[in-house]
Amino acid sequence: MEPGSATETPDVHGAFPRLTRDQIAALERIGTRRPTREDEVLYREGDRACDLFVILDGLVALVERYGSEEEVIGVHGPGRFLGEIGLLTGQSVLLTAVVREPGELLAVPADRLRELVAQDATLGDLILRAYLVRRNVLIDLGAGIRIIGSRFSPDTRRLREFAARNRLPHRWVDLEADLRAEALLRALGVAADETPVVVWGEDTVLRNPSNAELARVLGLRVETDADAVWDLLVVGAGPAGLAAAVTGASEGLATVVIEELATGGQAGSSSRIENYLGFPAGISGSELADRAIIQADKFGARITVPGEVTRLEHDHGVHVVTLGSGERLRSRTVVIATGAQYRKLPVSRLEELEGTGVFYAATVAEAPLCDGAPVAVVGGGNSAGQAALFLAAHASRVYLMIRGDDLGKSMSRYLADRLERSDAIGILRNTEVRELLGEGELEAVVVENNRSGAREHLPVRRLFVFIGADPHTDWLGDELALDDHGFVLTGADVARLLPVPTKGEAFRNVASLGTSRPGVFAAGDVRSGSIKRVASAVGEGSMSVRLAYDHLHAAPTVPAYPPGAREPSEDGSRPDRPQANYAPS
Repeated sequence: MEPGSATETPDVHGAFPRLTRDQIAALERIGTRRPTREDEVLYREGDRACDLFVILDGLVALVERYGSEEEVIGVHGPGRFLGEIGLLTGQSVLLTAVVREPGELLAVPADRLRELVAQDATLGDLILRAYLVRRNVLIDLGAGIRIIGSRFSPDTRRLREFAARNRLPHRWVDLEADLRAEALLRALGVAADETPVVVWGEDTVLRNPSNAELARVLGLRVETDADAVWDLLVVGAGPAGLAAAVTGASEGLATVVIEELATGGQAGSSSRIENYLGFPAGISGSELADRAIIQADKFGARITVPGEVTRLEHDHGVHVVTLGSGERLRSRTVVIATGAQYRKLPVSRLEELEGTGVFYAATVAEAPLCDGAPVAVVGGGNSAGQAALFLAAHASRVYLMIRGDDLGKSMSRYLADRLERSDAIGILRNTEVRELLGEGELEAVVVENNRSGAREHLPVRRLFVFIGADPHTDWLGDELALDDHGFVLTGADVARLLPVPTKGEAFRNVASLGTSRPGVFAAGDVRSGSIKRVASAVGEGSMSVRLAYDHLHAAPTVPAYPPGAREPSEDGSRPDRPQANYAPS
């Protein structure tokens, strides 16, 4: 069959590139050729692992719900390769691949593919970019899991938020608005009071699953050994936490990361970061997070989502972190990178409309919900500005509301200039939201000018809130010193709290990111005095590993390591892990 047959799905934004002969030859060095037969299933929805398949001859279809109400997502021929980003991150397979016309393919094991992506800049980046675009395509199509539930159900909103924040392709079936919902529930044998339910593939039905249960089914959650003592435990997987994970694992530290909701943090919900070094065309927060996860995984870090941390303790030379599930993780050093939690507007009916009319992120998951309607964005920081620009391509009109009169006060100048030049965005200064209006869904907001007191109704169908955040430090209790706003004190701020030593005693040296407990460091937005920018958070996350490394070489060795690891040799190196570049202090 000739490449580019009319029966194939057309390429979309580089999602389905055709490999050259040289690129196929490079993959053939790490893969195996084999023939295919008609109707052969290469992998199914829900499989926990699969190979990368390069089609050499024949046709392969990607379908949902194979064998029952089958829906064809795409058809691919010679020169194209299958899979998407989950193949690299270890997530479960989202679609079924079935041979439509027999031929031949090249199978490349997933672990060898990960090595190639890390080592071959040209071919690896082509595959990675295609996989990232394919995830966006699946999200736009509403492929993947189906969430059936009421728009008024807090659990429905919880599951939808978890799916959206983790960039899980999904489709919401609204019990109140979708005529198919009742028939679908009957076919599944599910009563209305058992909703919300998550449906996946042919026979997987989860009745009101917890985030952890859903994550486990989809391959997001990585189980850890209860007896392990880690070198580095990172709490939080935003930019600071992911930077710490990549740096720590690459330097040979046994590293584990615990994240409560979704990798990427607040930055993960940003549609476009345009002033991050090395990306002149900008990069979405979710793509930045996906790339970091692949890097961390390459070096051996373990990232588990979700995992709610509830307590920090110290026990016989190691730090102990307790999760909401009761699981306890032990580590010789800890980096706290929990960032901050979204602030909410002080208006009634907010929770009722969250997830249907009120949102705290503006990504490809929320964009289709605008559907050409007018929307409003609240906030004067970079996140709000980026959201307004992104939503302008999907909404009929975007209103950006700020409490003050100077757009550039807390926003990068380049971003403020673009907003002020946009004909699709109206900037409402000195404006605050007072009421949310609508029956069952958002129909309008009442706003007030905080100088004149004048009020007006804005007919908007979606409200996006970016008004800052509060530090996620409630779980720390009295274990660490915090400032008056709850941010973690570090460095000189901690040193000032220590008693002045008497004669013969030495000052305790507190590292710049060190907290009031030796061996525990803080990085990113959770730290008192931090810059609250992605680039600075990444820098602090990387720097915290250097400080943790120094602490490890100054502290006594705890003789317990994750299964399969060998204890350090006399010079402190780990023979089974990459050698650290840092010299012991």
